[in-house]
Amino acid sequence: MTAAQFVNLLVAALLLAGVYAIMSYGLALAYGVMKLVNLAHAGFMMLGAYLTLEAFRRLGLDPLLGAIVTAGVLWLVGMGVYWLLVRHVPTSDEPTLPSLLLLFGVWLVLQNIGYFIWGTQDQAILTPRTLQTIRLGPVTLPVVRVLVFLVALVGLVVLHLVLGRTWFGRAVRALTQNRQASRIVGIDVGRTAMLAFGASTAFSGLAGGLLATLYSFNPDFGGPFLLRSFVIIVLGGLESFAGVALGGLVLALLETFSVLVIPAGYQLALSFGLLVVALLVLPGGLPSLFAWRRRL
Repeated sequence: MTAAQFVNLLVAALLLAGVYAIMSYGLALAYGVMKLVNLAHAGFMMLGAYLTLEAFRRLGLDPLLGAIVTAGVLWLVGMGVYWLLVRHVPTSDEPTLPSLLLLFGVWLVLQNIGYFIWGTQDQAILTPRTLQTIRLGPVTLPVVRVLVFLVALVGLVVLHLVLGRTWFGRAVRALTQNRQASRIVGIDVGRTAMLAFGASTAFSGLAGGLLATLYSFNPDFGGPFLLRSFVIIVLGGLESFAGVALGGLVLALLETFSVLVIPAGYQLALSFGLLVVALLVLPGGLPSLFAWRRRL
C-alpha cells in the first residue's frame, strides 16, 4: 500500500467516523437517561432515510437540509412514542425485558410501515454532487461525504453545547448519574426523559437521513447500523458521550482498513466480532482502559 492510498483510507475513515458517532449518540442518550436499550433506533433511522427521500423527491429539498428537517420531525415523533408507550414501562437502573420487547415491537411496526408505503425495492438519493470529488494533492475527497461529515460535526457540537450549558443538559447529566437524587433536587424526571427520548429519536433520524445520501436503503436498512451503534457505545462506555466519538472512530478505522484484507461484505461480521471482544475484554469500554493505565 502506497502512502497516498494510506492517507486516502485514513481520511475516508475520519469522514465515516463523524456519521457513526452521531448515529450512536441517540442510542447512548436513551440508555444514559432511561436505561433503555432502544431497539427502535433502527426503525427511526430507516424512517429518517425515507422521510429525507420524500422531502427530496416531492419538495425538492436538498437531502442534507432534508435530514435536518427530518430530525426535527422525529423529535416530535419520539416524544409522542414516549408519551404513548415508553412512559408506561416500569423504570429500573438496568434495562428490563418489557422495555426491550416494547421497543423491539416498535421497530417491527416501523419496518412493516416502511414495507407497506415504500415496498421492498432499494432506494437511493442521487444529486449532482453524488459523484463529485475534490483533489487535495494525493487525497481524493468525495464531496457528499465531506458535506455529510460537516453536518454530523455541527450536530455533535450542538449536542455538546446543549448538554454542557443548558438546563436540559444539566438535567440529562443528573439523570444519567443518579435518577433518585435528581428527583430530590426537583428535576421533572418524566419531562426530561420525554425530551431526551425525543432527542434520541431526532439523532436517529438525522443519522438515517445522512446515511441515505451515502448508501442505498430499504425497510431493513436500520438493522446493520443498529449493530454498529451497539459496538460503538460498548467501546465508548455506555454512558460516556466523549467515548462514543472515540468508539465511532475506532470502528470506522477498522472497517475502512479491513477492506485491504477481507471483502467488504464481511464488515458486519467484523463489527459483531468486535462487539463480542469488547464485551469480554473491555466491558467498561475504552475509557476504562485509560483509567486502568492512569492507575499504573
